[in-house]
Amino acid sequence: MVDFSAPLEVYIYILDLIGTAAFAVTGALKAVEHKADIFGIIVLATVVGIAGGVTRDVIFGKFPNSLQDPIYIGITISVGIAIFFLFSHFRKRLNVWLVFDAVGLGVFSVVGATIAYEISGLSFLPILFGGMITAIGGGILRDIFVQEIPIVFVKEVYAVASLVGIIVFYFILSAGADLHVATIIGLLVATGLRLVAMKLKWNLPKVKGNFD
Repeated sequence: MVDFSAPLEVYIYILDLIGTAAFAVTGALKAVEHKADIFGIIVLATVVGIAGGVTRDVIFGKFPNSLQDPIYIGITISVGIAIFFLFSHFRKRLNVWLVFDAVGLGVFSVVGATIAYEISGLSFLPILFGGMITAIGGGILRDIFVQEIPIVFVKEVYAVASLVGIIVFYFILSAGADLHVATIIGLLVATGLRLVAMKLKWNLPKVKGNFD
């Protein structure tokens, strides 16, 4: 049961840590997939875990929370080390990183949207931008670092899942609902849509043919 009397900052902080850990897993596993050493694994875990939030905070004129609270870096380093030592136990399930990616996507979508809401009020574009950059920024950097086309541009519904979750979050708030409710529902929608898209292999339309 959600305690709606608790300060929203507590929930956002906890969600932010969960999203950081989830995305750190995806970064670490991607580094392992590309045969990085333990340092590379930790670096990519950290970059993916905090990059979206750092970018968001800088754009909104805040000093990034993940750079002043050592728990964030502690989580990403711990995840990187854990993946390094435990990878052999689940290497036959490499697709597990996509599940963590979906969780991170949903969590960071609503975390970014909520932080933007606290800064700019009920204004759609800042909420949309804050949520999207938090959700997809780290994943884009992860794929660029390993010289892949970012998953957000080529795979099943990804950024769109974040977009839908943020829009649901916004309209629930606009209807006068509690911010806790909007946060939880937006998170579930974004994560659920991403997981369903992976399961059913939903893709956005692409241009047919090529330049040959």
